[in-house]
Formats: sequence, structure tokens, C-alpha cells
Amino acid sequence: MGEEYALEVRNLNAWYGVRQSPFGGKARKHVLHDISFHIGRQEILGLVGESGCGKSTLCKVILGMLNTYEGEVIHYTKRPQVVFQDPFGSLNPAKKVGWILEEPLRLAGGMDKEARRRRVEEMLEAVGLPAEFRNRRPQELSGGQRQRVSIAAALIAGSKLIIADEPVSALDVTVQAQILDLLLRLQKEFGLSILFISHDLNVVYQVCERVLVMKKGRIVEQGDIDDIYDHPQEAYTKELLDAALDFENDEAEISDTVRL
Repeated sequence: MGEEYALEVRNLNAWYGVRQSPFGGKARKHVLHDISFHIGRQEILGLVGESGCGKSTLCKVILGMLNTYEGEVIHYTKRPQVVFQDPFGSLNPAKKVGWILEEPLRLAGGMDKEARRRRVEEMLEAVGLPAEFRNRRPQELSGGQRQRVSIAAALIAGSKLIIADEPVSALDVTVQAQILDLLLRLQKEFGLSILFISHDLNVVYQVCERVLVMKKGRIVEQGDIDDIYDHPQEAYTKELLDAALDFENDEAEISDTVRL
């Protein structure tokens, strides 16, 4: 499996501790139910579902941030890195871009200052930013530029598995397309596996090969993106597709109004 997969999740159940009243102590809230899936090497796997369905909890388990679970999470590569929805919130506003990108290299060790500097400049180039951006702070960058820095930070230490957690939902449509194109290019260039999380099946359809549909902590449907998109089996998947279609039509109407 290690040659085929970047990640494998088997029979995963996860809980959060919640207060129990009126008797005191804690009860467990079951938030993930019997989840099994894999991410192939150099595959982009979509994960869709409404807010609160368990996507963030699943990410926490994969990243080792939540240990109240049963089942198996098997990493066949280095631990994954994350590209968050809000790049401004995930980047240290007090530090320059060069420092932010060097920090994973300092923590990993094995590179002197000059080697780290060269690596930072290589990654800035890879995400389409000039080398001089190393001297800027996050607040001096646009939303799209900050997301490019976040992607560079996730890749700079050599991780082959990336969790992209709603990476374009905070960006306008034009910048969304640029960031999606960048992720696709980097996925091919670096041989990445990506877990691409979104509530929008339109976006997932553009970049993913397979998709998992999550509802209330369960994977209710999974399969090739074309099969899910053209022949959904679950009513919930059909609802998500209808919502995506309505949004797409609204965007088209807005675009037509602007042109007029």
C-alpha cells in the first residue's frame, strides 16, 4: 500500500469531550462515524460537505491534533502540511515572508543560512512571487499573494501530502482561478497528493479526481468526480449539486449585469 497511497484511513471514529449535566463529569460526543478512505500518491481527493459536518475534525485527526479516536490513520509519506482558508490568520503578521518561510527549515535542521535563503527564493518563484517578497510582511500583500505564501510554507520542507482547507473560498472569483491553477501546476511539478476540502462542488469538480461527500460525520457517498457529478446516488449529494448550480447561475447573472 505504501507505494500506492499517501494516506489511508480505516474505520475511524472520533469523539469530543463535552460536559454532562446535571451529574457533572464529561460525556463523549461522537463526531466521526466509521470513516474509511485513502488518498493515492499524486492524487487530488475532494472532501465536500456543509459547515459542521465533521470536515475540520477529520483534518485534526489526520494532523495528529486530536487523539480521542479509534481506528487507523496511516501515513505513507511525511506528515501533511495545511493550506488554510484564511491566509492572513495563518501567517505571523509580525514577521516578514522570508522569516515565515525559513521557519520550517530551521525546525527541520540540516541547512545553513545561505541554503535556507536559496530555498526560500526557489519556493517564492515556484508560487509565482518575486524574490523581493521575502522582505514584505503579510499585511503588505493581497489575499491571493498571502495564499501563495501559505502554499510555499506548506511545501518548503518537502511534504508530499497537503491538506487544502477551503483554500480559495476567501478569495474573489478571478483570484480563485489563479490559485486553483497554481495548485494544479504544483501538484504535477512536485508530485503532490492533496486532500482538497470545500463546501462547493463546482470548485471540487475543477481540480479533483475523486470526491468524498460528508454529512453529519459520515461519508455518505464517494467515487470518481464525474460519476458523483453526473449520477449522484444520495439525496444529500443532489442537494449540494443543486446549491452549486444555483450559485453558478447567480454568478453568471451578476457577470452579465456587469457587462451590460
